[in-house]
Amino acid sequence: MNLARAFTHPPTFTTDRLHVRPIELTDAKALFEIKSDRRVTERYGQKPDSWEEVQAWVQDRLADKSRRGSIYWVFTLKGDETAIGSCCYWNFEPGFRTAEIGYELHRAHWRKGIMTEALPPIFSYGFAGLGLHRIEARPLAENTPSRKLLLKLGFKYEGNLRQRVFFRGRYLDQSYYGLIRED
Repeated sequence: MNLARAFTHPPTFTTDRLHVRPIELTDAKALFEIKSDRRVTERYGQKPDSWEEVQAWVQDRLADKSRRGSIYWVFTLKGDETAIGSCCYWNFEPGFRTAEIGYELHRAHWRKGIMTEALPPIFSYGFAGLGLHRIEARPLAENTPSRKLLLKLGFKYEGNLRQRVFFRGRYLDQSYYGLIRED
């Protein structure tokens, strides 16, 4: 896979219920519904975003394509182009052999197996298409649903960084998980 093309033209994936496709500017409204929800954003230690912040964020993700900063997808239910969640590779390490995965989901779709269905093709693409050796995830230690998801998807728990994230007036631990190509 040509890495320049991977960043500028990421592939799409289809699962039983989902269509996983590259982010588009038209996704800003649906992503605002996710990113402005306090219960969603507190899971990764951020305050809810304003409409202007989400618009700027989407534009920055699109600009990341040329900067090779991240590869971003949204997922939709088949037959409906409205984004219900998103995922990305970012924090690429030198040589593009390691990247971090990030993800979020609209609260109306929690506990329905959406992430369990959406993420495996992204992981497969990371290993086979991008040539990654390692995929990392760094949820807040108190984000139990994310931690359980990672274990279910084959990630190994590698430890905590104590009081690494300052959020809402207190320090929170951050957990580290890794998935190696051979796993």
